[in-house]
Amino acid sequence: MADLSGRRIAVLATDGVEQVELTEPVRALKQARAEVVVVAPHDGEIQGMNHDEKGDKITVDDTLDNVSPDQFDALVLPGGVANPDKLRTLPEAVAFVRHFVDADKPIAAICHGPWTLIEAGGVSGKRMTSWPSLKTDLRNAGAHWEDNKVLVDGKLVTSRKPDDLPDFEREMLNLFEKTAHRRAA
Repeated sequence: MADLSGRRIAVLATDGVEQVELTEPVRALKQARAEVVVVAPHDGEIQGMNHDEKGDKITVDDTLDNVSPDQFDALVLPGGVANPDKLRTLPEAVAFVRHFVDADKPIAAICHGPWTLIEAGGVSGKRMTSWPSLKTDLRNAGAHWEDNKVLVDGKLVTSRKPDDLPDFEREMLNLFEKTAHRRAA
């Protein structure tokens, strides 16, 4: 099992997040002893979704205007259609993601999550997978899209959908353990 103690991981999400694509990676990261922070554009709670049906409300740990990406060692971008579509229109969310791209920090994105990565300039030249409807968007942004359960390219791991979560989590934990720097105790 991966040991991510000493690592602080941001999970960037907002209303419309695919619930299981947030809750399951968070559970896996916490089991690996990472400090996980759900970051959103607003405080309180965000609305989770189970595909197109409302799911649970998810507690926000901190807000974009209250954190700096420098405080984190890695980033998780869950999907859901509305979540990344809203995030990619917010300059502060795009700047947050762009920091991880520019600083070459590890990023894990699933389903529609790569939409925000496109906006942050983080997909060109990368081998990636996603929900199938993003194939053209990713290719137009310079990514090499493939229909696989999970793909790792450098410090980026991507996956297609909730059914792929076991593979996504395994590769995310492996990538974060190898490439996310430990914080000084």
